[in-house]
Amino acid sequence: MDKEKILAKSRAENKNKDVYEQEVLKQASNNAVIVQMILAAIFFVTQIFVGGGINWGLWALVFSTNMTTNWVKYIKLHRKHELVIAITYTILVFIMSGYYIYELIVSSTIL
Repeated sequence: MDKEKILAKSRAENKNKDVYEQEVLKQASNNAVIVQMILAAIFFVTQIFVGGGINWGLWALVFSTNMTTNWVKYIKLHRKHELVIAITYTILVFIMSGYYIYELIVSSTIL
């Protein structure tokens, strides 16, 4: 295969997207998730120390990002470990969301 055919095939596979830009976006997404988790941990610990209880909804939001990322990776790449991680995060999100909603209902003054 000559150079032009290889380049044409690469362009078709990447649909003329810049590979460097794709890598930068991937790193930005990973860093955003890390920052989100750090902020959630700070808010979580602060809320516990000031007597505000535990905000499970906050963690459901944080884990939903990881859940979505892993579902997309599994759908696109069909890797079994991505499926396992996606299912695990999905279970965590459902449990934390359920617990958060339950706490809201129990502590509600209008219900």
